[in-house]
Amino acid sequence: MRGVLKWLERIEFPNSKDNEISVHNVCYAPDGSQLVVAAGDRLLIYDPNDGSLLNTLKAHKDTVNCVAYSRDGKRFASGASDKMVIVWSPQLEGLLKYSHGDSIQCMSFNPVSHHLASCSLSDFAFWSADQKAVQKYKISARVNGCSWTNDGQYLILGLANGTISIRNKLGEEKGRIDRPGGPNSNVFSVQCCPASGPGSVDTIGVVDWSQTLSFHTLSGQMIGKERTLGFDPLCLQYFPNGEFCLVGGCTGGLHFFTREGIRLGTLGDTFDTWIWTVALHPNGQSYTIGCQDGTLACFNIASSTVHALYRERYAFRENMCDVIIQHLISGQKVRIKCRDLVQKIAIYRNRLAVQLPERVVLYELSSGEDQPMHYKVREKIQQKFDCSLLVVCGRHIVLCQEKRLQCLDFMGVLQREWIMDSFIRYIKVTGGPVGREGLMVGLKNGQVFRIFLNNSLPLLITTAVSAVRCLDINSKRSKIAVVDDVGRLVVRDVINDTILYQDTGVNSVTWNTHLDSMLCYTHTTGGLSVRVGNLPPRAPQNMHGVVVGLCGATAFCLRGNIMHNTPLALGSTMWQFIEAGLFDEAYQVACLGVTTSDWEGLAQSALEALHINIARDAYVKVRNLPWLKLIGELRDQQQRSAVPKEVLLAENCAFAGKFKEAARLFLKCGQSSRALEMYTDLRMFDLAQEYIKDGTDQEKKELVRKRAEWAYSVKEPRAAAELLLSAGENQKAIDIVAEQGWADVLYDIGRRLSLTERDSLESVAQNLKTLKALPLAAEIFKKLGDEAQVVQLHIEVRDWPEAFRLAESLPELLPTVHYQHGQWLAETDQFIEAHQAYIKAGRTKEANRLLKQLSNTAIVEERYLDASYFYWLLAKQHLDVYHAKEEQNPVDHHLTEYKNHLRVAKVYYAYSVIYSYMKEPFTTHSPVSLFNVSRFILNEVEHKGVPKGVSMFSVLFTLAKQAKFLQANKLCLLINKRLQSLKPPAGVQEQIDLNFLNSKACKSGFNDPEELLPLCYKCSNYSQHLNSNCCPTCRQDYIFSFVSFEILPLVQFYPEVDISDAEAERLLLAPAKHAEDSDPFNEDVASALPLSLDRNGLRAIDPNHVLILKRRGKNVRNVYYRNILPDLQVTYCPQCLLLFYAEDFELQVLQKGHCPFCHTSSEKLMEDF
Repeated sequence: MRGVLKWLERIEFPNSKDNEISVHNVCYAPDGSQLVVAAGDRLLIYDPNDGSLLNTLKAHKDTVNCVAYSRDGKRFASGASDKMVIVWSPQLEGLLKYSHGDSIQCMSFNPVSHHLASCSLSDFAFWSADQKAVQKYKISARVNGCSWTNDGQYLILGLANGTISIRNKLGEEKGRIDRPGGPNSNVFSVQCCPASGPGSVDTIGVVDWSQTLSFHTLSGQMIGKERTLGFDPLCLQYFPNGEFCLVGGCTGGLHFFTREGIRLGTLGDTFDTWIWTVALHPNGQSYTIGCQDGTLACFNIASSTVHALYRERYAFRENMCDVIIQHLISGQKVRIKCRDLVQKIAIYRNRLAVQLPERVVLYELSSGEDQPMHYKVREKIQQKFDCSLLVVCGRHIVLCQEKRLQCLDFMGVLQREWIMDSFIRYIKVTGGPVGREGLMVGLKNGQVFRIFLNNSLPLLITTAVSAVRCLDINSKRSKIAVVDDVGRLVVRDVINDTILYQDTGVNSVTWNTHLDSMLCYTHTTGGLSVRVGNLPPRAPQNMHGVVVGLCGATAFCLRGNIMHNTPLALGSTMWQFIEAGLFDEAYQVACLGVTTSDWEGLAQSALEALHINIARDAYVKVRNLPWLKLIGELRDQQQRSAVPKEVLLAENCAFAGKFKEAARLFLKCGQSSRALEMYTDLRMFDLAQEYIKDGTDQEKKELVRKRAEWAYSVKEPRAAAELLLSAGENQKAIDIVAEQGWADVLYDIGRRLSLTERDSLESVAQNLKTLKALPLAAEIFKKLGDEAQVVQLHIEVRDWPEAFRLAESLPELLPTVHYQHGQWLAETDQFIEAHQAYIKAGRTKEANRLLKQLSNTAIVEERYLDASYFYWLLAKQHLDVYHAKEEQNPVDHHLTEYKNHLRVAKVYYAYSVIYSYMKEPFTTHSPVSLFNVSRFILNEVEHKGVPKGVSMFSVLFTLAKQAKFLQANKLCLLINKRLQSLKPPAGVQEQIDLNFLNSKACKSGFNDPEELLPLCYKCSNYSQHLNSNCCPTCRQDYIFSFVSFEILPLVQFYPEVDISDAEAERLLLAPAKHAEDSDPFNEDVASALPLSLDRNGLRAIDPNHVLILKRRGKNVRNVYYRNILPDLQVTYCPQCLLLFYAEDFELQVLQKGHCPFCHTSSEKLMEDF
């Protein structure tokens, strides 16, 4: 970085008394439009761009010592030895003035609140636009410099007694820094470094007359170490970005430092006078100094680029002391802090050389997966070198100074030296074995030499017309490109020593590291040209800057101090080679990077030229699998046999969509069948039809079939079906029509088919059946003569009346219809009807299984009345089977099952009363009825087993409770005793124990009332309560009324064997034959009641006293009962044959509408009666 003089002026006032006018302070407006200069007792306003004087302000009466501009640009201020401070507007109008007690020395505007701090020899003051009064504070020493912190919270004061005082906005001292020299370390300038990023701390830069530069934090801690200046400093100024600072003083030169205090040299010219002040332009690109002799000079800051490039690794200097290594392809960067001025950089392979003022540091790339660009120090050469060019090799560094070229090892020992004939302008490492690398050297006289580090003799390669500006050699070292100072580019073949081509107006050239035949160069007028081989270049690509490297399809262009990646448009270059028929070279160019469309174009062009390998590789790049499959097929054809060229071209044209061209090529080589196949696959059936005019029937049929397939694929199923029918493909046509759901079309097809095509007719019928077009399906089935399927159709639509009507003429189908009807009834929860249907179908097992499932479900759900009904149906079913037999055996299995199921049905029927009594809070049954029911159940299950779901606890508990109520104390004690052995429900045990104790302590005695004891009306004897349901004396079963479960006054008698049921009924209705004949059931002879009566006995019985149970079934005799108590009317159910008191039965039928036991409806009962 250096200062280039922009303009200079020596300030003189002709009428001034002073011979020499000093410039004590200068400042820039924030927008850079004004330069305010404090010269003598005046303020001079300059234009910073050209140094023209804009205005002169004469407001002070003595020397103006300081000026300052506010950060917002709305005002600036001046302070002078006349103790006055004047605030000015940007339009150079005075806004206000105030005074101090002594000469004003320095001032500064707050960067945030824009308060003005002004300092004199003995005090300092704060002024702001929103406050009328100026706040002044005394101070113990002279203030030489002041500066606000970046956040505007604190004011830094540099005092003449060697102290830095830190004050807040109220003037209170919040910190103090004492310089080591005390009064001898007169602090002459302080500046707060501009913030360079988030989280940065305020850094105070201090220069004092102990000739040191130091940096401190607000807490007083020193940052780094003190830097010796070697002169008395007068001013300190930071760059706007805070990275560098400038120090001027008594030497007449401006010294350049980093923010850490590293000396970088001097800027601009040296003057034979003191530099009182320096101000940097807000953009940081220029600065202005003011001197003791009145000199005002403005300099532009010019920064030189220090950089190096090797392939895609670019190293450059940043902030003068740092080296950045950037991977230009991936964009990854790594920073090396050298903490000294970086003068030269060289990079080669894994080596990096950095020249500092007193040494050369050599780095080695030590990359890992986690740190791919990590450099570590390998060697340090502690020598100071004076050179213009520096390169690094595997084991050496090469220094160039004017005509001299020196090779040193990494220890700094000179290994070899070359003296050239002219100044060395360009040097480049061309590679080679480690320790024997080659160099290309371009001289000012135009000569280009090749030098090897292990050889003292340079080899002349070529000579340019003028001084060499730039050169490069390709990766094979067979071609060299040289650009001279007049912009001429010459490319030579090094091996044959011939010029390949030339160009003019070129300022830089480089070869491609990935393709040795490609180079690119930039023009002096702008633009980038790419040239490959001997083909002429295309129109230049727009680009600004100079090209310094080329890696693949990316050019590295240096524009100013910034390196840019410029992607090359290599598509045009690739097409140059394609047009020239050079497909190998075109593929090499494409590999560097072209668009997908360019790859497709290369592949297609190569395939058309039958460069199959290149076409395959190109399609692999774009992953075009269909074309790769075609290329694989073409290669297989070539390997199997000698395939004509026209066939391969035709295949390519067909795949590319050039069908007419493909057909022409197929015909040319005599393979018209291939053309026909192509047109067929493409659904171009009209063209295909022309090809088979003279073909075979099989070919025509195949064409029709394919056309039908195409019609189906394009959503034209009707046309496809018609074509398939015309080709004889009936089944496929039927499938297509059925898939579309066209029942009428299916029926039409079925009408057209003959009976010989039975399979197709059956398919039509089945599809119509699937489509629910049952009338049409029935027509087809009738055509086939399949009446069973017609019946099945009605079954599937649940048209049961029609199904039964048709099945009547087909007796073999009737059981099946009944069975499926039963299945449907069961699915719709019509279980009783389903049971009847199963019976009609002869499916006894299914009927039994249904009833058992229903009864089990009813028991689980505690619906005991329903369970009784289902068991009655089971019993009735077994009885019907028994009666249907020709020979009836008294020990038949079905008769036994009937009796068992009837007994269980009676138990569940009776238990439903007990269950209702136990579960419901109220009951309609009398205590006597409950007593009789529970006694009936207990006697019925005593020795025959308890049916599932019947709770003996409930039965015994009910019997005990009713016995106690009816004062059957003996039975109550007996039942309570039995209850002690059972496990009762939770919460009932205490009550059971209490009942047991009460029954044992009965005061009225342990007797049962006689009216409660079971009475046998046949033998007129009483029996105990728990002595089964039959008389223990005559073994006659008790006959119960199945409502109240009282014992009915009936005695069963039998007509003699030779008397039929019809004759017995006639005899019963006839009057007595002899007057002396009396009723055999008279009470006087009750102890000897007959069981079998002859004809006279039957005639003697009053028919009103006889109850006849007429049982259905062949060979089944009626049952005859004599009512001992005729006043008590008894009746029975014609279906279940159970007996009831007439009044009870009639009441139950009226309430429920059916028999309480067998659920026979009242209408049916009326018919039977």
